[in-house]
Amino acid sequence: MPLITRLLVVALGVGAFAQATTHGSSVQEWAFKSLDGLKTVNSTAEITTYRGRRAVHLTPSPDHSTPQDDVLALLGDSDMTNGTIDAEVAGAPRAGAAADSRGFIGIAFRVQSDETRYENLYLRPTNGRADDQLRRNHSVQYTSEPEFPWPRLREQSAGQYESYVDLEAGAWTSMRIVVSGRRAELYVNRAAQPCLIVSDLKLGDAHGRIALWAHSSTDAYFSRVALQRP
Repeated sequence: MPLITRLLVVALGVGAFAQATTHGSSVQEWAFKSLDGLKTVNSTAEITTYRGRRAVHLTPSPDHSTPQDDVLALLGDSDMTNGTIDAEVAGAPRAGAAADSRGFIGIAFRVQSDETRYENLYLRPTNGRADDQLRRNHSVQYTSEPEFPWPRLREQSAGQYESYVDLEAGAWTSMRIVVSGRRAELYVNRAAQPCLIVSDLKLGDAHGRIALWAHSSTDAYFSRVALQRP
């Protein structure tokens, strides 16, 4: 009988990652057993337990200095062009954060070698159940940093790069990002349909690494990331 599925577990980067090959596609999974291979940018990371799950806790470093207050942690050996990214994230405003903090948390992809240019899909968890409908409409967001931050996209194309989805601040939330060429789709909490479709990714049909992403005002946790390449 031909071998259909191979499972290879190797020590790499973020503690360990599993790589499976099935019918021509490959899957990498980062389980965050350690911080080995996780490269932080304007941030510090620790392995902890949050709401019953082992997770990476990402916080801003004391000297973080990006204009957008972004904090990232790059996943080693995660270079991709097209594929599907699955992640489990939990975000809420940090204690003492400003009143307009939303718990911004998400996944950056196609991160370029300079580590400042990347595509980004993220959540605003406190908006998901806000009483204000306009805030609800800003629950999920696409940006392409640094040239296309959210204020520019909202001003130039209101409503095109953000959308509503039900979110609970601080709760574990599943994200699925499907990337093909200049198109990306975001699915939240295993929904059958995407809550946001981006048909003109600003970096074009590029390739780059995957990163955990949060705003410096966010108490950010990540329990799992998986990448399936076509």
